[in-house]
Amino acid sequence: MNYIWRYRDWPHFTWDSDALLKPLGNVRFNQGALIAQIRELGFDIQQTARADVLVEEALKTSAIEGEKLDPEAVRSSVGRHLGLPDAGLKYVQDQKADGLVQILLDATNNHRQKLTPERLFAWHAALFPSGYSGMVQINVAQWRDDKDGPMQVVSGPVGNQKVHFEAPPAHLIENEMKRFVIWVNGGADTDGILKAALAHLWFITIHPFDDGNGRIARTLTDMLLARDENSPKRFYSLSSQIMAERNDYYDILNSTQTGNLEITNWLVWFLECMNRAILNSNSLLERIMIKARFWKTFAQTLLNNRQTKVINRLLDAGPNGFEGGLKNKKYMGITHTSRATAQRELADLVQKKILVRLPGGGRSASYDLNWSKFGE
Repeated sequence: MNYIWRYRDWPHFTWDSDALLKPLGNVRFNQGALIAQIRELGFDIQQTARADVLVEEALKTSAIEGEKLDPEAVRSSVGRHLGLPDAGLKYVQDQKADGLVQILLDATNNHRQKLTPERLFAWHAALFPSGYSGMVQINVAQWRDDKDGPMQVVSGPVGNQKVHFEAPPAHLIENEMKRFVIWVNGGADTDGILKAALAHLWFITIHPFDDGNGRIARTLTDMLLARDENSPKRFYSLSSQIMAERNDYYDILNSTQTGNLEITNWLVWFLECMNRAILNSNSLLERIMIKARFWKTFAQTLLNNRQTKVINRLLDAGPNGFEGGLKNKKYMGITHTSRATAQRELADLVQKKILVRLPGGGRSASYDLNWSKFGE
């Protein structure tokens, strides 16, 4: 099978500029509207929004690769690195979660800093602190060596696997990455958003590491988008949208990498996906503002860490977001506490007018936040 990197003119991509006018225009319009909306928010709400987006980005960029991080560990790491109040969250130590958060923050906080192989190696080491991917030992903080054969993207059971893509051989990686890094650090000869899309495709096609290439490709994308917006603060999660469209993401990557150097379809898909990510950020901002109103309303109310954790879960879920409401058993599961403690703390939240009992339910009472107290 022919792969895009085997063409003589690689990596000189071409595209139909006219076909990009509308999708790029849509992204620019909605990007500007989002930035204007964010500027109207107070600093505290901006920081909360930034933290929530960072948590979402970390969780979803991992989920795309089939890896499930502990949400509490990610939130704990984000809170520490952004210097936010703990909001009742206990400290959770998780090297993988913390490493990923550090990578994402380095990419966006230092978006003007030059990309170097050493910086990429540092990101890779942070992704794999144990030196293992699952149960397999990998080369960490160095380019892959292909000692176990060519780097291939495959699917299906062992012995009957389908090869979707084969990356350039290891002996080409050093020169390929030199060329890539020079281009990333180069001038603004390409629209910033298109540059992010190109970098994503280019890096993931080289596939320079044993593992973690997808996560680092999406991190590079965030870095270049932060550079384009001239801001380290991200208020939409591209990885969250990619996760929602994961099958389409892999399909368009596969068709592009096994096609030719004309990549209009990839660029259109990327722009449309990014546009949907920006539009979907509105629901995130609405949820954050609801949360801010809640904590302002109950700022002087004494709560323990377990109660705060459950309240944050309810706020994140939104009105009627807990199917069947919050029951004693769910409270026990979220907080890992006893039945008696759960009953006592639920009753306390009702007495403080934070929770209301839902109609029906019989002996198995259900609760939800008293949304009318602080507005939906």
